[in-house]
Amino acid sequence: MSFFTDGLISAFRLMASLDAELLGIISVSLKISLMATLIAGSVGIPAGVLIALREFAFKRIVITILNTLLSVPTVVIGLFVYAFIARRGLFGAFDLLYTPNAIIIGQIILITPIVATFTLSAVSRIDPRYRSTALTLGASEFQTALVIIREARFGIIAAIVAAFGRVISEIGISMMLGGNIKGFTRTMTTAMALEYDKGAFSLAMALGIILLGLSLTLNVLLQYFQGKVSQ
Repeated sequence: MSFFTDGLISAFRLMASLDAELLGIISVSLKISLMATLIAGSVGIPAGVLIALREFAFKRIVITILNTLLSVPTVVIGLFVYAFIARRGLFGAFDLLYTPNAIIIGQIILITPIVATFTLSAVSRIDPRYRSTALTLGASEFQTALVIIREARFGIIAAIVAAFGRVISEIGISMMLGGNIKGFTRTMTTAMALEYDKGAFSLAMALGIILLGLSLTLNVLLQYFQGKVSQ
């Protein structure tokens, strides 16, 4: 018990001192995860709205594929992206491997289905009369879509929150594509794994506490926005 207590006290001291290494790791994690979430949102939200509002061939199959992609392990995504961006891969000439951009690419693939599926679900809950009324009043397809997005905004925000929570806590993609390079691609999860192996529990526990705090905050936000959707 004293081992755990000592580690916890050291972790809080580390956080209170605003340790440079700790702040650097947090900064890298937030930058990568925010960029991945932003890009995934810009792709996933329009895709989810389009799938929800349009009838087309194989729509059910597309939705099934999206739902399947929600459960793909991060190491599988990391493996496939690695095969494409490694030196002998199709995109090897771009030198993406072991860079923040490589992690961002993997994380975008991971969370775009989450954003699209949550958006699809949120838009599908909107009363169809909103769309028919907007079209009757002379709104274009684009303007009608904006009306629907506004009505489904809480569900869409929940999608973004859930996606960010997924990438900030993943380790497989970050480790396989980033290489855990200090000050460059070392994220909170990969740093925790490394510090644990080294026996440096203070930094690992400090990062764990911060991740738990982020997870709690994100879950509170998610519950809030999902409550707004159900009202």
